[in-house]
Amino acid sequence: MKTFEELGVAANIRKAIEEMGYENPMPVQEEVIPYLLGEISDIIALAQTGTGKTAAFGLPVLQKIEVKENVPQALILCPTRELCLQIAGDLADYSKYIDNLRVLPVYGGSSIESQIKSLKRGVQIIVATPGRLIDLINRKTVDLKSIKYVVLDEADEMLNMGFTESIDEILSKVPDERIMLLFSATMPKEIAKITRKYMQSPKEITIGRKNEGSSNVKHVYYMVHAKDKYLALKRIADYYPNIYGIIFCRTRRETQEIADKLIQDGYNADSLHGDLSQAQRDYVMQKFRIHNIQLLVATDVAARGLDVDSLTHIINYGLPDDIESYTHRSGRTGRAGKTGTSISIVHVKEKGKIKSIEKIINKTFEQGIIPSGEAICEKQLFNLVDRIEKVKVNEDEISNLLPSVYRKLDWLEKEDIIKRVVALEFNRLIDYYSNADEIETPSDRFSRSDDKSFPRRKDRERADRSAGGARSAERGYSRLFINVGRTDNVNPASLMGLINDFVPEKVSIGRIDIMQNFSFFEVPERDAQKVINSMSRQEQNGRRISVEVAQGGSGERSGTRNHDWGNSSGSSRFERGQKRSSDSKPKSSRPSDKGHRKGRKPKFS
Repeated sequence: MKTFEELGVAANIRKAIEEMGYENPMPVQEEVIPYLLGEISDIIALAQTGTGKTAAFGLPVLQKIEVKENVPQALILCPTRELCLQIAGDLADYSKYIDNLRVLPVYGGSSIESQIKSLKRGVQIIVATPGRLIDLINRKTVDLKSIKYVVLDEADEMLNMGFTESIDEILSKVPDERIMLLFSATMPKEIAKITRKYMQSPKEITIGRKNEGSSNVKHVYYMVHAKDKYLALKRIADYYPNIYGIIFCRTRRETQEIADKLIQDGYNADSLHGDLSQAQRDYVMQKFRIHNIQLLVATDVAARGLDVDSLTHIINYGLPDDIESYTHRSGRTGRAGKTGTSISIVHVKEKGKIKSIEKIINKTFEQGIIPSGEAICEKQLFNLVDRIEKVKVNEDEISNLLPSVYRKLDWLEKEDIIKRVVALEFNRLIDYYSNADEIETPSDRFSRSDDKSFPRRKDRERADRSAGGARSAERGYSRLFINVGRTDNVNPASLMGLINDFVPEKVSIGRIDIMQNFSFFEVPERDAQKVINSMSRQEQNGRRISVEVAQGGSGERSGTRNHDWGNSSGSSRFERGQKRSSDSKPKSSRPSDKGHRKGRKPKFS
């Protein structure tokens, strides 16, 4: 293994990074640094997040800056404010012993006037988000004519966030003879377009395979019914008492709801999403960085730029639509030489996504078994024992108190004290799991063939032809129209999965009629508007979903349904001749986990 001195890094920079704890270069640094210091050509570097990319481009760029020239010489573009501040801070640390070198972070959410003043005083390196830099360019307060080096960091993320046009405009303002460095975790087609348009015979440096996941990350998935996703999440969190991770959700609403539930159930959790103000986001992220929060529930966009090296777990509450997003999510753990685990909680219909991700990242997912209540209690108990063994005792502070404590507990034997400590800590947890049903793992296939009473295909199609929107819904239910059908490969199970994906709370599903190009389904009248609001304007496979009340959609008749899918769990439950009155409520087949921690201190302390 080479040293930074062997790579050609200058003595004053080496002194700074050695004080920061840098001993030997990481693989991406070992490849990129000598090339940037020795050659003059564009570079494409493909490496996962957390592999040391900032130092890989930052050290040679700092070394090549002409400090006497008080003009911008290097421009580093990144997708988020948080990453912008992180890179600028790292560069400031690396250049601690370079006199008169100034680095300026330029980003939205902060005073543009103060950034303009700093630019007027003179800087050599600008680290910027595209939006704010465009604002400064339009105000004619930043001049990029002297730029010699352009770095696009996390280029795939910038494109995902819609910065393509802004990048085009910015790059049109810098000299043609500049050196361009592109760093990315994945290599989508859009990145290839940028390289063809703006780079000249770039050298490609790949650490691992293209789009490959980090070798330090273990990938696990748990397959559950949709109604059990939150229960599964809690069991996973309980099974890892020292978990410190991010839970990724698909929407802002889901993010807030999951965070609220976790907080109510006693977990040290909080949310991070686009509906928060910048001040709120900064506050939450600071608490997370100092471990005051151990479970951060976030959307992909909100978590971009959040740089924390010690995450133990990433939990995908739902798989993202694109594989690049999964790569970025999982790459947030297993960083800086540490190991981590990426967990996905999936439906049966997402099994195909798992296979697709495996092929791209060249990793095999392990199918996990939801921990039993007994296993969780045992894990928590031994964690408590470990904490007791390792606790630091400050004799000076407690010596005056101990005699009275000894007198108070003198009548108890050692075994009795241990039992009481365990009971004090775990009574509620043990009581809860002793009464909780185990979470069922659904089969990989949705099968109707075993149910002889299930209508034959011809009978169903005949029913579909006569099922038009005018059919009345059952008493207490509303009949809704949705613009997807058999043409879209929709069946009752996948339709229920669609409802689960977009409706934030559990909804009972009545009759389902799948037509050729559209479908009808029934939900309780009280839930109809919520379902319409939640699902309308969503997209599935690139198609805009439309949901509305069907003609004759509110039912006042009573009687039987041909079949009842029970609830929106994604698993079938065939019922014949069942009646449900308008004031009856659907019953869950599982007890709720909610509140099993109330009355005790938060588990994460």
